Amino acid sequence: MFETLFKINCYSKNSILKKIAKNLLEKFYGCEINCTEIDKSVLFAHHARGCTIIASKICEGAVIFQNVTIGTNMRFNKASNEWENVGVPIIGKNVVIADGAKILGPIIIGENSVVGAGAIVTKNMPANSIAYGVNQFKPKDDNYDLVFNVNMINPEKIIEANHRLIENFSTDIKPSLL
Repeated sequence: MFETLFKINCYSKNSILKKIAKNLLEKFYGCEINCTEIDKSVLFAHHARGCTIIASKICEGAVIFQNVTIGTNMRFNKASNEWENVGVPIIGKNVVIADGAKILGPIIIGENSVVGAGAIVTKNMPANSIAYGVNQFKPKDDNYDLVFNVNMINPEKIIEANHRLIENFSTDIKPSLL
């Protein structure tokens, strides 16, 4: 159902259907998606749960995880009686935006980049980079895809890894005395 609502919300020419889809996306998935341009190949993990996506453009191959905010950080200058920092981000080709990231303002996220979980980005981000913390960037290692790859891991492997972690926790960590 998410995919259908997403497509109607972003691509339908019928304003009534768009409004209905927008309201249903908000009701069932807690998300808002309002982009000037969004490529049809953009993927939303976890049905965009908790996302607010207000962007100028999201290019092909972008992947957006849950609880992501893309939007504005404009401000009103009382002295000049003008709005400043007007506009919302452009997300380049093949950008992966991890859980809880915030991308704000009239900025560009360069292609093939990863915005890490919880990162806050309010400045242009170079292509082929990893964003972490607040406006911190480092080059992306071309030998790795972070967070997402079209050949996603089998969920059983994740469950096995979790069981090993639990075993190590049970044997390596001793409860402290109160």
